[in-house]
Amino acid sequence: MIDVQNDQGEFVPAGEKGEVVCRGPNLCKGYESNPEATQAAFHAGWFRTGDIGFKDDQGYIQLLDRSKDIIISGGFNIYPGEVEQVLWTHPAIQDCAVIGVPHEKWGEAVTAVVELKPGASVAQSELILLCKDQLGSIRTPKSIEIWNSLPRSIVGKVLKKDIREHYWKTSSRRI
Repeated sequence: MIDVQNDQGEFVPAGEKGEVVCRGPNLCKGYESNPEATQAAFHAGWFRTGDIGFKDDQGYIQLLDRSKDIIISGGFNIYPGEVEQVLWTHPAIQDCAVIGVPHEKWGEAVTAVVELKPGASVAQSELILLCKDQLGSIRTPKSIEIWNSLPRSIVGKVLKKDIREHYWKTSSRRI
């Protein structure tokens, strides 16, 4: 079974957004030797996928976004924080954000947006090589853009949602 629930674990009517949940005899019972992860992933017998979507009038689920900071490219899960950690090691990088952008074939393409330290410069190819050497081809950004400054909250945190919106604004989907 598959359905959609709100943040309180209540099922939502068709057309209303929420987290996609599922359960059934062919679903795992939990994470091996990790009761904390199992407890976090299941609520009242339903597995919480981390995907945001809605059910249409015919009962089909439409996926819209993810609640977790993860990129899925060609079926591979890529964790942006892992890529950001590598980029931060470069002496020219002040800050960065790694996101998935729409890609027709792979679903999402790994993309990095970087802010350089004052007076610094770096070639996109140099940063891509750095990532490829440490992370392999799949997790390496397919493109890197240099922005003068990254959008930030009032407390200085990089606003990835604003960066994602820049790339996804013309797309009807968010994943």
